[in-house]
Amino acid sequence: MKSVPIVLIPGDGIGVEITLAVKKVIAASGADIKWFERYAGVSAIEKGMDVLPTETIETIEHYKVALKGPCTTPIGKGFTSVNVQLRKALDLYAAVRPVRNLPGVESRFDNVDIIIIRENTEGLYSGVENEVSPGVVMSMKVATDKACTRIARWAFRYATLRRREKITVFHKANIMKVTDGLFIDRAQHIHKTEYPNINYEEVIIDAGCMKLVQDPSQFDILLLENLYGDVVSDLCAGLVGGLGVVPGANFGENQAIFEAVHGSAPDLAGQGVANPLALLMSAVMMLNYLADTNDNSELKTASDRIKRAYNAALSDGCKTRDLGGELGTDKFADAIIERLDG
Repeated sequence: MKSVPIVLIPGDGIGVEITLAVKKVIAASGADIKWFERYAGVSAIEKGMDVLPTETIETIEHYKVALKGPCTTPIGKGFTSVNVQLRKALDLYAAVRPVRNLPGVESRFDNVDIIIIRENTEGLYSGVENEVSPGVVMSMKVATDKACTRIARWAFRYATLRRREKITVFHKANIMKVTDGLFIDRAQHIHKTEYPNINYEEVIIDAGCMKLVQDPSQFDILLLENLYGDVVSDLCAGLVGGLGVVPGANFGENQAIFEAVHGSAPDLAGQGVANPLALLMSAVMMLNYLADTNDNSELKTASDRIKRAYNAALSDGCKTRDLGGELGTDKFADAIIERLDG
């Protein structure tokens, strides 16, 4: 089998450590990957490059798929989020975060199986801000018919392919009648005209968050605009053990980036204690995506082996410190490799 080319962005902070661990597990799984390492964020700056080098963008455009570790984003000042820049540069308009319970990971609920689909390019999260006058600043929430329509269509198509039964839109159209109003109007239209077989509902976001922490089993797929999606996906991660056990992916028409959704944790960097599971789960999503798009059964086999192995490791009590265990990054990866079946 010919090697599959994938761009690797280690990120910074704990990114380098967890990326190495994930590469080791993937190699042991039998997946034949050829990695093209590129830089972004602090790691790029330290090498004398731009925050998001042109070479990184062009390599992703060429090879179509990337696996990305966490990148530090300065708070209140400094450069714009690398994640936001990547999504804009490559028009990765659909973010997907599956949130499910894992064996051996304790949480308040044992019935969580939610997929968050987030519009990735517009809204307040896109960071269009300016100073109107001294002491007065403004942030603009942008919504377009094009973006609202395509994310709605993408979500309903995804639900159909994954045989999910219901899409719930979280919104605040009672207050933001124009922007959020457009978002739900386009979702309603796609539902009625193209996917009437999928159950559909709308919930005001504050009430929706309350319902999530009361009983997450009432939700299947959540469809949200950009900022809401960022907040609610982290909330949902808290239902199953935290950001260390939740994968993520960003899709466009031509490229896809798979990433851990947690931060770079610079205070833990170099200690060998970071949990690589979220990035590994994202890599499993990536292998499944490549298997589907390239009709590659070997990659599907590898992804299934990895998933069974990390489930078995967790069930056996092999966990990193953030999950209540004692294993470091490498030892946890080794525990998974030991459980890869033939």
